[in-house]
Amino acid sequence: MTPTHILLLIGSYFLLLLLISYFTGKNDSNEDFFRAGKSAPWFLVAFGMIGASLSGVTFISVPGSVQATSFSYMQVVFGYLAGYFVIAFVLLPIYYRMNVTSIYEYLEERFGWHSYKLGALSFFISRVLGASFRLFLVAIVLQQFVFDAWGVPFELTVVLSIVLIWVYTFKGGIKTIVWTDTLQTLFMLCSVGLSIYFINQKLDWGFMDFLSSEELKQYSKLWFTGDWADRNHLLKSFLGGMFITICMTGLDQDMMQKNLTCKSLADARKNMISFSLVLVVVNFVFLLLGALLFIYSDAFEIAIPKMDGNSRTDLLFPEIALNSGLGMAVAITFLLGLIAAAYSSADSALTSLTTSFCIDFLGMDRRSEEGKKTLRKQTHIGMSLLLIAVVIIFKYVLDRNVIDGLLTVATYTYGPLLGLFSFGILTSYALKDKYVWAVASGVILTVVFLANLPDSWLGGYQIGYELLPFNGLLTFFGLWLIRKPKPQRESGK
Repeated sequence: MTPTHILLLIGSYFLLLLLISYFTGKNDSNEDFFRAGKSAPWFLVAFGMIGASLSGVTFISVPGSVQATSFSYMQVVFGYLAGYFVIAFVLLPIYYRMNVTSIYEYLEERFGWHSYKLGALSFFISRVLGASFRLFLVAIVLQQFVFDAWGVPFELTVVLSIVLIWVYTFKGGIKTIVWTDTLQTLFMLCSVGLSIYFINQKLDWGFMDFLSSEELKQYSKLWFTGDWADRNHLLKSFLGGMFITICMTGLDQDMMQKNLTCKSLADARKNMISFSLVLVVVNFVFLLLGALLFIYSDAFEIAIPKMDGNSRTDLLFPEIALNSGLGMAVAITFLLGLIAAAYSSADSALTSLTTSFCIDFLGMDRRSEEGKKTLRKQTHIGMSLLLIAVVIIFKYVLDRNVIDGLLTVATYTYGPLLGLFSFGILTSYALKDKYVWAVASGVILTVVFLANLPDSWLGGYQIGYELLPFNGLLTFFGLWLIRKPKPQRESGK
């Protein structure tokens, strides 16, 4: 498939998104942009959230991780499932009771202005980095398989990718995204299913032949329960996955903004539970695809692609789909899935960053309706420029599998959010609000120090995703030290 064909496919897909944007963005109101008029059907939100949760990172990087870590990622996924139930029955009732637009408004009501700003800033940094990780992965694929052939620099590839996203979200916002995410999830899942089908055909296998093959057994180890010091130990992965979900979904404006478009708490809860169960199955299918890719590459002696001199298993899926002679059908389904994965996470990230910055930092509520709309559009442009800058920086500093890099960053940046929300929900204490910044800064520095200690200093123990709950626990105890004493009851009452 030539770069010209790929570009035509991207252009056709983009025109389809623009058509959806035209119909959903006619109103161009702040209420539609931020909350879709609170009228989105729960099943539509649930299906679209699958694509937003998976993103390009799961689409490419999870299959690429199978060679090094087998199916150990499923241990993290089962932790995700537990985390989604916590969100459905603990966090969603709070948000709906308060009728918030930004979920960090809870922190202002519970503790005060400084806690509110710290929570919003933690999300902002986390989402900028997370969205940039996802966009970076898709950009390097487009660069390697399309734009390098035309001599287009990586920086321009990034700019074009984000400009396309900005164009179809700048009017409709979350209302547009609810519908485009649904379409993009459908393309992504079809792409994975068809890729598995066509690769099995090339190997002269049926799907059941693949599942029962000796080759699959080399990659399909699921449970890691032996060495507690192992980074992929079951308990560490499960707890890390659970708290990653609580933070990256339940305490994240991006994901919660979709849930808050539902008509009621009951609908939002149905959305969360159904979505979480489907996500377990979908992640397992991605790991099956990963094993199949490495089996296929061994059978036909396809080398792991390199970028800047380094082998990148993230690029094996696009290499096989586009350059291994599987045919146009595989190439087209892969590209549709990749584009869908890229846009389904990036468009919602751009909208949620705009929402959070307008409400949490710029005090949009104090402006007139027309002033709000102007501010929203200016901020939307500003967030686009910020994502462009961070993605370009990643090209020069990122040196690991992207899914691992994404989850590692989450263990640092979501800790203050986890600690603040946990303290607010589990205790009735107020805080000496102005000191929360000192607590959060001290905890993050401590966690970064621990995460970078050599394994030999810890008796061979490898720190993994369990660092996130530990980060939250340290924050919780730090907040305990700055709690205000409860007022004494008057005598005789």
